[in-house]
Amino acid sequence: MLRRSFNLLMLSAALAVGTAGASFGQEAVRIGVSAAKTGPVAGGASGVLWPNIKLWAEKVNKAGGLKVGDEMRPVEIVEYDDKSSPEEAVKNIQRLATEDKVDLLIPPYSTGLNLATAPLIAKYGYPQIVSTGNANDLEQFVERWPNTFWLLGQAQGLANGIVGTLKDLRDAGKIGNKVALVNVSDAFGLEMIKTGKPALQEAGFEIVYETSYPLGNQDLAPVIASAKAANPDAFVAYSYPPDSFALTEQAQLQKFDVNAFYVSVGGNLDGFGKRFGPAANGILIMGGVNAGDPDFQAYRKEHLDATGQEADWWASPVAYASLEILQQAVERVGSLDKEAINKEIQTGTFKTVLGDIHFEDNINHNNWTVGQWNNGVVNGVRATGTLQGAVEPVVKPAWPAN
Repeated sequence: MLRRSFNLLMLSAALAVGTAGASFGQEAVRIGVSAAKTGPVAGGASGVLWPNIKLWAEKVNKAGGLKVGDEMRPVEIVEYDDKSSPEEAVKNIQRLATEDKVDLLIPPYSTGLNLATAPLIAKYGYPQIVSTGNANDLEQFVERWPNTFWLLGQAQGLANGIVGTLKDLRDAGKIGNKVALVNVSDAFGLEMIKTGKPALQEAGFEIVYETSYPLGNQDLAPVIASAKAANPDAFVAYSYPPDSFALTEQAQLQKFDVNAFYVSVGGNLDGFGKRFGPAANGILIMGGVNAGDPDFQAYRKEHLDATGQEADWWASPVAYASLEILQQAVERVGSLDKEAINKEIQTGTFKTVLGDIHFEDNINHNNWTVGQWNNGVVNGVRATGTLQGAVEPVVKPAWPAN
């Protein structure tokens, strides 16, 4: 397994995060990353995680480095491809900790890979600030692995978000009561369906079609055909980026018109809006942002300038916030002592692109849960906690003519 810079497909630029444009007299702070560059979740990682690592590291180095006690030390990223594989991710973390002896870690992309690597990351004491995963029963997980921190909160919060949005639309007489429900059959999809299905039923929705599909399956035409045949009023997919694109494409091709169409991870990517153009209008997605917030707008400009690609409308600022939290914790502690850094993250409040973040029992409870596309922009329509800037959801218009 060789370290290598990104190809054009992944980032449209090399991951030049070392010491470009700066001169340092101190030893670098080595930060390890194992995340997908290939495999089923690579599209999401290349759109969300890797660009924000590049942005953050370059910004830190251009500012003189990471403040560790009285020293300003450059950041060096040591990175490996986990190939979207839990086994590969575990091997990479082991190598980073024992051979590369990195000072800190940035967790992998996706729920499944974070769950798989958590015991090993805990063994070596690294803070694991999870920005691209969530799960149920996090209280028990955190009790066992107190070095894990969950920026997206629990799966139940995201499940309740779309259920609450559909309920509001139904109670306002804008949609009917029948739902088609599908999920990718990996850790993320299974966690979501575990909470999403009973939440829909408890809200009085009738599930008229339900199925799951394997991670990496791109032949989703039969899924849409079967969902369409069930004549639902709403379509809910607990999906990853390739699936979110493929399901939307098939729904458009097959003229599967519903008043509420929801996809999960991937629907937030800027490329999703560009790929579907006006057809994206009205599509509901997992997550969201306060699109009008000046801090978010400034962050998007920095992201584009540094990486050559647009930040997405949910997970990108969360990924960047995780790095801001790590940086601030190190600077406050004044050392790279992992135990002290973990304690600071547990108790501190951190200023981030998302606003102030404070973990309660290692869980962040302020999260956007649902957003909606409108004219090339995603606006958050539902959130947990105290987030501001939500807009009212609208009924999805019919697919435009091809």
